[in-house]
Amino acid sequence: MPHHTDEPDGLFPVADLLPPPPATAFRDSPAAARLLDIREIHAEPEAAASERGRAVIARFPRARVTEVPSHWRIPGLHGEADNTARWVRVKTETLVLGVRKTLTVRPNGRSADWIAPGASNGCAMACAYCYVPRRKGYANPITVFTNTDRIVERLGRHIAAQGPKPAPDQRDPAAWVYDIGENGDCSVDALVCDSTAELVAAFRRWPTAKASFATKFVNPDLLAYDPRGRTRIRFSLMPAADSRLLDIRTSPVAERIAAAGDFLAAGYEVHFNLSPVVVRPGWEEAWTGLLRELDDVLPPAVKAQAAAEVIMLTHNRDLHEVNLGWHPRAEEALWRPEVQEAKRSENGSRNVRYRAGVKRAAVERLRGLIAAHAPWLRVRYAF
Repeated sequence: MPHHTDEPDGLFPVADLLPPPPATAFRDSPAAARLLDIREIHAEPEAAASERGRAVIARFPRARVTEVPSHWRIPGLHGEADNTARWVRVKTETLVLGVRKTLTVRPNGRSADWIAPGASNGCAMACAYCYVPRRKGYANPITVFTNTDRIVERLGRHIAAQGPKPAPDQRDPAAWVYDIGENGDCSVDALVCDSTAELVAAFRRWPTAKASFATKFVNPDLLAYDPRGRTRIRFSLMPAADSRLLDIRTSPVAERIAAAGDFLAAGYEVHFNLSPVVVRPGWEEAWTGLLRELDDVLPPAVKAQAAAEVIMLTHNRDLHEVNLGWHPRAEEALWRPEVQEAKRSENGSRNVRYRAGVKRAAVERLRGLIAAHAPWLRVRYAF
């Protein structure tokens, strides 16, 4: 294996840095197949012809491959109201291959310093509050972008241009933090291809930067990626009863908590997203139970470096209407006009959020519960 030491712009063969595949990979297991049983692949011609695209197609030999001019709007998939009734089936059986054209690195300021151009869009899981489906409509399976090498090159140049981080902040005391999974779940993407492994390997070589991604899925294959402290994994948590209702097809919350020690030992920084916080009757007691579980279960080493983001629920009117077609019970908790107000997002979406007074009181109450039951858990930010 070549040894790379002086490529700060990221122009090195990332594939050379990947760990050898394990003899038995989780992504080849029956558990992974239950989440992703791909029968249909929609592929842009350039994506299908690429090395990554050919590997993905070979990985799912039973799938029918259909050429499409664009990954963004696929007839019969996006914008088709009939797909509401097939919401979970589409996520299980359909995959899209595309080439990422836009490689913009956007400022963030909350969870990360920067939002990286993602290697995917969409997800095989079906969280009822997910914001990603809003723009496509009615179906949102995983779209894998096959040009991860271009993403790595863009990030390398951007990181080199930033230089060292000038001062500590709530995002990190020393590193520029790049969120690499804004519109998907990197742990699930790793069931499809090596894009997550390549990004973790790339950040391992950049001493002034750190990757970060949130996940609701425990994929033990990631334990072999050797991040060496340069990737922050953020396990998203909510009370188990809320998760069973809203976090469809995700790993159980107890499993996410139990995995934290293994991921820390494997070289990841381990944080938590307390997200979304859903204000409903009994929510304070439910969160008290979750925080006590964290305090009881997590090893001291995890607690010593842990931090959390608190994110209150933001919902969407269009998604509310879609959910009524496949999971109306979720809307009993998510859609509460008596405590919510309209908010027009930057892209024009018709969102709803808790009214200012309700939200402020809930954030203060949750901070108090954290201080009482998990005082070791530093809250990086809450909104």
